[in-house]
Amino acid sequence: VHPLEVEAVLATHPAVADVAVVARPDDVMGEVGVAVVVAGARTPAPTLDELRAHGATVLAHHKLPEDLVVVDALPLTAMEKVDRRALESAVRDAAGPKAGSERSP
Repeated sequence: VHPLEVEAVLATHPAVADVAVVARPDDVMGEVGVAVVVAGARTPAPTLDELRAHGATVLAHHKLPEDLVVVDALPLTAMEKVDRRALESAVRDAAGPKAGSERSP
């Protein structure tokens, strides 16, 4: 699954201002996709179920994120690109005993 494909679809959700998708290790699946979302200024952050329903109109089921982390801003590299390593670390740190629920780091 290519993260950019999933990001492009999730970015069209009206409550999403910015989004990145990163992998998180998973005991059962090996890795699962996690959507890291910045909510729009005037809208509450979408829920995981809302994002998955929105994405399901275009993406195959196996491409949909299994978890959601809401952040104030996506971390950027010195070149002003999304810092995926920092996101992967934040997602691992935010992971709790129950997957599939929304959390904020």
